[in-house]
Amino acid sequence: MKKRKRRNHYSGIGGQAVLEGVMMKNKDDYAVAIRKPDGEIEVEVDVFRGTLYGKKIKEVPFIRGVFNFIDSMRLGMKTLNYSASFYEDEEAKETVVDKALNKVSGGKAEQIMMSCVTAFSIILAVGLFILLPYFLTAYFAQNIRNASLVAIIEGAIRIAIFLLYVVGISLMKDIHRLYRYHGAEHKCINCIERGYPLTVHNVKRCSRIHKRCGTSFMFLVIFISIIMFFFIRVENPVYRILLRIALIPVIAGISYEIIRLAGRSNNILVQIISFPGMLLQRLTTKEPDESMIEVAIASVEAVFDWRAYLKSEFGYDENEVNSEDEKDENAEEETVLSEESSFEADSEDKES
Repeated sequence: MKKRKRRNHYSGIGGQAVLEGVMMKNKDDYAVAIRKPDGEIEVEVDVFRGTLYGKKIKEVPFIRGVFNFIDSMRLGMKTLNYSASFYEDEEAKETVVDKALNKVSGGKAEQIMMSCVTAFSIILAVGLFILLPYFLTAYFAQNIRNASLVAIIEGAIRIAIFLLYVVGISLMKDIHRLYRYHGAEHKCINCIERGYPLTVHNVKRCSRIHKRCGTSFMFLVIFISIIMFFFIRVENPVYRILLRIALIPVIAGISYEIIRLAGRSNNILVQIISFPGMLLQRLTTKEPDESMIEVAIASVEAVFDWRAYLKSEFGYDENEVNSEDEKDENAEEETVLSEESSFEADSEDKES
């Protein structure tokens, strides 16, 4: 039997790591799978459509990215809070602030707090990665008259701050475990999009690096901001600050379109653009153990029929895949499913 090509197929599913678990989203449906303190896996399935805009705006290029980013943050906060609830102190009581907010909002204190945290996170990110580099550059480059050189210095400082942030949080013990679940999430999606049955064995062999990761999105935001601030300039210092804030939605929109394209294309240019962000994922993802992979698989299966996906996208069912895996495992294991193979998709397709 002729060996089938293992070319990536876009699945449309995405997710994130949460405390001792994984959230997976497929269209409007999402599932959160949590490894509870007693060892059992709890899975919650719900619908999240986003309340900030109508469905039509999701189809508008460069605009949809801003709203999808906000919605992803809101859902991320919601699922993180849900996962944390399994590990909260049983004696924890409702605070005075919670009671007051519930009374004023009609029981919507959690939604209000989630919106506030989301807004604070966005403001913090803007201050840390957009405004701080500008002020540091203005302080250190007071005697530099070359505007292009000043823009390059600001870009270098922005990248340095971002890298320090990524490296710094990756060294935290609690974050390290979260990153292992992040790796499990990526491995599951890679397993499906490569056309393999979603089993612990197959997922373990897949890469923990994925082109549609939020880490890659954040790097693109930083990189595109450097380019835009280099070419779009104003002399007035106040206008410079306002311009940087005003361009954030534009930068986010462009970054989203590139990430979206990266998930659907193996074009060499797309691979080059994606490479730095994928390299950073070696810091923000870690190798999971089998118990973590089981949690990620439970989350996927709650919202995504991967067996039907294999049939429609790859043209075979689970038994056919298993049969071919046994024949091709020795030839493909090192070149297709290993960690390094995620950076060599083109060469893999030629070998296939």
